[in-house]
Amino acid sequence: MDNALTPEGTAEAPLPTSPEQLLEHLAALGIHTTTHRHPPLHTVEESKALRGALPGGHCKNLFLKDKKEQHWLVVALEDARVDLNRFDKIIGSARLSFASADRLWRHLGVRPGSVTPFSLVNDRERQVKVVLQQEMLAHDPLNYHPLLNDRTTAIRPDDLLRFIRAGGHEPIIVSFGNEAG
Repeated sequence: MDNALTPEGTAEAPLPTSPEQLLEHLAALGIHTTTHRHPPLHTVEESKALRGALPGGHCKNLFLKDKKEQHWLVVALEDARVDLNRFDKIIGSARLSFASADRLWRHLGVRPGSVTPFSLVNDRERQVKVVLQQEMLAHDPLNYHPLLNDRTTAIRPDDLLRFIRAGGHEPIIVSFGNEAG
């Protein structure tokens, strides 16, 4: 195994795309965003405690793999329940589990705690399938980390879809059938 792909190595390696480069890319696509800086956040609970009155839908992102080695990025409202034992049937995948930090770095170029739909900018070979919660897309704006977890970027739902599609990904949009969990 290549040492650069170990969790220890990823902590030292520079990001393939910086948050500033991401924001420039979004601007070049004609997408307006607003970014707020804050202390690094690693969990939904930390985010809830520190965000104050930041408006919009607050989201979580799960980087998964299935038994056939397909990778999945699932993006949902922070309180949505994702039951991995049943979610494979909803999205048409093989049995799902969480992917490793090595896989996350290799495919999306971000570290644990910074998973975001914006990391698709690094999936130039389109190896990751994207699943978006339908209920999430009703919120405006939507809030995600811009590749690092020390800031939050707000984006309109239609602009999120435009960004994802501009990178060659066609998102699977599904109703999760729940709101909390």
